[in-house]
Formats: sequence, C-alpha cells, structure tokens
Amino acid sequence: MAEAADILGASPAPVRRRWLRRAVVLLAGTPVLAALVYSPAPKAQAAQATAVDVQLTSLAPAAPVKGDTLTISGTVVNTGSETINDAHVGLRVGPALADRSSIDEVAERSGFRAGADPGEIDPAYAVKIASLPSKVRQEFTLTVPVNKLELDKDGVYQLGVSLSGVTESRPSEQVLGIERTFLPWQPEAASKRAQLTYVWPLVSTTHVTAETGSDETQTPVFLDDALAEELKPQGRLGQMVSLGKELPVTWVIDPDLLYTVDAMTKGYRVRTPDGKSTQGRNKAVAEQWLSSLETAVQAKKVVALPFADPDLASLAHHGKDVSGTLGQLRPATDKAKQAVETVLHVPASTDFSWPVDGAIDPSIVNVATSAGAHNVLTRSDSLGETGSLGYTPSAARPIGAGTTAVVADAELSTAFEGDMLSAGNSTLAVQQFLAHSLALNLQKTDEQRSFVVTPQRMPSLSQVNSMAVALRALQAGRWTQPGDLEAAAAAKPDPRAATQVPGAGQYPEALRKHELPVSAFEKIRTTQNTLDHFKVILAAPDRVEIPFGNTTNREMSTSWRGRPEEARVYRDQVQNYLIDLTEKVKIIPKSDATLSGHSATIPVSVQNSLVQDVHDLVLRVQSANPTRLMFGDSGQAEQQVTVQGDHTQTVKFPANATASGPVEVTAQLFTKDGVAYGKPRKFTVEATEITPTVMLVIAGGVLLLVLAGIKMYASRKRVAARAAAEDGTQQSDETPDTGPQSTGGSGTGETVDR
Repeated sequence: MAEAADILGASPAPVRRRWLRRAVVLLAGTPVLAALVYSPAPKAQAAQATAVDVQLTSLAPAAPVKGDTLTISGTVVNTGSETINDAHVGLRVGPALADRSSIDEVAERSGFRAGADPGEIDPAYAVKIASLPSKVRQEFTLTVPVNKLELDKDGVYQLGVSLSGVTESRPSEQVLGIERTFLPWQPEAASKRAQLTYVWPLVSTTHVTAETGSDETQTPVFLDDALAEELKPQGRLGQMVSLGKELPVTWVIDPDLLYTVDAMTKGYRVRTPDGKSTQGRNKAVAEQWLSSLETAVQAKKVVALPFADPDLASLAHHGKDVSGTLGQLRPATDKAKQAVETVLHVPASTDFSWPVDGAIDPSIVNVATSAGAHNVLTRSDSLGETGSLGYTPSAARPIGAGTTAVVADAELSTAFEGDMLSAGNSTLAVQQFLAHSLALNLQKTDEQRSFVVTPQRMPSLSQVNSMAVALRALQAGRWTQPGDLEAAAAAKPDPRAATQVPGAGQYPEALRKHELPVSAFEKIRTTQNTLDHFKVILAAPDRVEIPFGNTTNREMSTSWRGRPEEARVYRDQVQNYLIDLTEKVKIIPKSDATLSGHSATIPVSVQNSLVQDVHDLVLRVQSANPTRLMFGDSGQAEQQVTVQGDHTQTVKFPANATASGPVEVTAQLFTKDGVAYGKPRKFTVEATEITPTVMLVIAGGVLLLVLAGIKMYASRKRVAARAAAEDGTQQSDETPDTGPQSTGGSGTGETVDR
C-alpha cells in the first residue's frame, strides 16, 4: 500500500482515479476479495441474468486512434417472460489483456461475472430504455469519444456492452445480459511491425465432366451451371476478385477453376437430368470474371496449386499404395503453371502444397513434396506447440530434406469459419482477429517475425466480406505490414521453434473420416488403364487424353470432402462414359455362314462410330476346330485394320474346309501390343468337304442331263420340220402373207433364249 500511496501522490488526479478504478477491478477478480465485493446470486437471479440477448452489429472504427469517436451499434432482445423497466445499455472497458490466452478466455466467457467484468464507463454515454416487454427487440447505438475510454497503453482491451434494468420479481437493478468484444489500441505505428501474409484462395468444386462435343474445339459438358452464380459480381468468387483486388493478399489459385471458366468463355454445354445436354448461357459472366481477375492479380503474388487441388492427405493415407496414383501429381503441377500463365498472363509459383486444414504427418509431407514443391502450408495446431518460447515464432520452419513448413497461425486462420451471415457474429470475429494480430506483435521478442494466415479453402460470401473488413482495418499498418507467401517461406527461421512433424497417430480423426477411400483410387486406376488402352488406337489421342487426364485429377480433388456419394457418382460417370467411347469401335455382330466347297472367303466388318480415325488394330479370327475349318495353314489368321471416322471396314479371310460340319469361329480385335480390344464376336460356319469321287459322280450326272437335253432338242426339231412340210403342201397355191421373217426356226430360237 505504501507503493500505491507513493504512486498516487506523484500522479495527476485523472491518473489517480484511473489507477484506483483499475485496482478495484483487479482486486475484485481475485478469489479472496471477490467474496467481499460480490456474493453469488440466487438461482432465480442467475436464471434472470440470461433473460436478455445482447448482440453487437457494428463497431467503428475497428481499430481507433486518438481523436476518434467509437460507435457501437447492436440489438437487445428480452428473452424472458417479464417486462424490463428502467433499463439502459452501457459500455464497460476493462484493462489491457495480458496475452493471447486471455483473449481466448474472454471470448469463451458467457453471462455477466461481477469482478471479472469491468464496471461501466460514464453513464452519460449509456442508452436508456424505459421499458422492454418480453420477446421485444430494441436497437441501440453507443457513441463514445475514444479519449473517454482511458486507454492508457498499447494493447488489447476488453469491451463489454451490457443491459441493466429491473423486473417485477427483481426490483433492484441488475445486469441482465452482456456481450463482449475487443478493442485493439495501437494509435501510433509500432517500432517493429510483423509481416502478415494473408492467403486469398480461389477454389471451387468440380464442375466439368469428361464428356466433350464432337466438334473441332471439343465443347466441354458441365455437370451443372452453378459456377456461374459464384462468378457473378455479387457471387462468392465475384466478390473475392473485387475485394481481393484492393487488399494486400497472396492469391492461391486452383488452375482447374481457371480452365473451367476459360472453357465457359469459348462455349460450353450443361448436362440435363435426362442425360442429354443443353447450351450454357453464362459465357458473358465468365468473360467478365476472368477479365476482372486478370486485372486484380497484376503485380501481385500468385501461387498455383496442383491442377484440381488434389487431396494430399487422402493420397498419402489411401492412394499411395494404388499403382500409378502418385504419378498424377507431377502432371497436375505442370498443368498448374501453364494454366495461370496462359489464362491470366502472370507468372505463378508452384512451389507450395496445401494439405487440408494444414494438418500434416510424415506421409502427407512426402506426398506433398513428391511433385517438386519445397514448401508445405501447415498450421500451428498441427506442427507442435511453441508455448515455452513465450512468443509465436515466424512461419518458416525447416523440417528436413530441403522442405520448409510454412506454419500459419491457427487462430487467425480459423477466425472466420463460423456463420458470418449474422452481423453480430461477423463483428465479433473481426474484432477478435484484430486483437490476436496486435497481441502477436506485442509479444516480447527482439526478432522481426513473419506470420501467415490460411483461411478455409472455399469461404462463403459472408465469410469473404468479414475477412475483407478485417484486412482493411490492418491497412493502416500500425502493427502489421503486408507480406507475401514466397517471402514468408524464405524468411529466417527461429532456431527455437518446433520443427518435429507429428506422427500419423496425431492426425485429426475428424479429417481422416472425410478422406477418399482406397476404392476411389482403385476406380481411378481402372479408368486410367482403360484410357491408356484406348488411346493407342486413335489417330488423334489428345482428343481423349487431355479431357480424361484432367478428369482424373478432378476425381482426386479436395473439394469432394464431405460429399462421398457425389464423388462416387462422378467417378462412375467418368468410367462409364469412357467405356461408351471405347465401344464405338467394335466388330459388327455376324450371322452364321455356310462354306460350300473346298475354299472360300469369310467377311468380318469393323465399325468405327468415333469422329476420328482408328489405326494400329489387328483383327484376328480363330477356328474352334482347325481339323474341320482352317484359315491359311492354321486355325487362325489376322489382318491389320484401319477404319476412318464414322465408317465401317470389311476384312475378308480365306478359309479352307477339310471336313463337313458346323465350326464356331471367334473374331477379336487386338491393339498393336497384343492386348485384346472390345468384345469378341462368335459365329458358326457350316463347312462342307467335297471329295474327288463326289465330284466325278456330280460331273457324270451333269453329263447325262446334257445328253438327254440334246436328244430332246433334236427330236423336237424333227417333229417341227415334218409339220412345216405338211403345211407347205396344203397351201402351195396361196401367197404367204408374213414373208420369211415368220419362220418356225425363229420361234424356236426365242423359246431357247428365254
């Protein structure tokens, strides 16, 4: 107390009053003195204390300076059954909070706590409410000059907005509801400001199918037209572009989104419920969004994720043992850089990988770096605790093998994951974000530090707006300065920071249960094998290799998390469509045939219903009984086949019958490397063997028939001649009226000709 007296005696009156008020608050918060200041309320009073819901809908300025006026707006709702009378809304300002854990403790507190919650400031700034009936909502606005808040040092201050009043059952005034928030106070620029890198993710769900049109440009077919709603100026992605343009952010982009929107600008179709497709109608929306994005990213840092944003954790835990799966990552990375530079005309870094929620284990790190990335975006709630340091170290942490873990701050990164549609929730989230960012910079260390924020991959529209409000409040640069992701990764690491990658057993179970299963990667492998088998016969393999290669990446996308059924249906549709394409090249079913004679040819037709030519096919026919029916010198024969697009080619195979009877023949297509292609076709050939003896008998029979015919002809000629002679004798004195053209011989000749 002597020390206190000395201080009071040496201080001006306002300072003494401020010190006394703060001292009373602090003393009241101690367990021993709390009983002297505050006694527990009866149960009825405790229940009544929760009867009012207080919400803060706005607080401006979010980070005030000297001379500002603080304006806090909100609502109070009487949720109890009694009318509240003689009420007022007051502002309570506590002392500067000591550290980040104190911020969290205040944020989690519910209900008014005498002693822990500070007293009201000057009642002159309160808003009076004469009566507040049950279930009634009342708006309020508090306006207080900042110099009346007695903020005596840089730091984060607790603000409480409370409603006090009386009811019939509790005639003495009491606090009936309170809402707490934070006020960051750093009116002048700090001598040492932290570098703050905010990741601005442009990621969406998968929208493109593997199906393309038969036209020259291969018009893509979309699952739906939902992306257009996101791209519109007031849509989620539209707002991310317009807001991000004015903010100091690092753009982190899924190249598949760029390819998808770029495809929309060139014309696209949308699948209908009946399995057909209709012309897409949002080409102009896509053009506007791409143009705006290209402008927004100029002179900004752009990081490209691997194409379609593959789920690295799923690959590490379930996909890496399925052959060929990890081989998809390198092409996905190569496509990423090309997409950004082609569509946006700016350079892009592909040196960063981003596991879901920044959660890592050794296998995830190995997969994340397998495609060439040297930096893994993780989060402080994954990569070890650093509480023993007394401060938060910089983001860059070397974790071995030339890999850097870029550790984002977990609390800053998750600040806007809740429901930001409510103005109250958004206001609290913004103030808490600013409070943590200031508290970080006020930590005691001589080192210049660099911090990273990685928000949720696909923030909602309301979350995007809340993020933008917080970043605008930091633009004054009083305790942070903008950084970028590449600089954060290259910053000097703190040698005392944790660098131990957590083991597989520490990976969050809540994340693990949403991973793609092994069966998903097996289905993807089946599709890839089918594609590899198909493209070798095509004259223009790129027409299927490019769209299906992109679709394979999409099947591994992080965006399928939480949507297992949609993911399964998508994979099935891809595989079924590919099979439909392969079946457009086939052997036409053949009816049974009869082979009469020692040798003949058997035709087999191959149909190509694709728009492009197929080649390097081998058509093979095989006799099930070579002792009865042979092709060449053996039971089988084959010929190379080339079929033009939308044509049919018939191939003839010489066959020899060595015995009579039915023989089953199998026709099968093969690729040039000997792998069977398509379904085999079976048909029966009725073979008939004709021996020399049988031929002599048949020849003798034919000769007898000919001789008999000659004899009959000669006999008829003689009869006709006699008849003509008799007619001439009887009519010799008459003049013939037909002339020589009407001879009997002529009539006989016409009969033979017929």
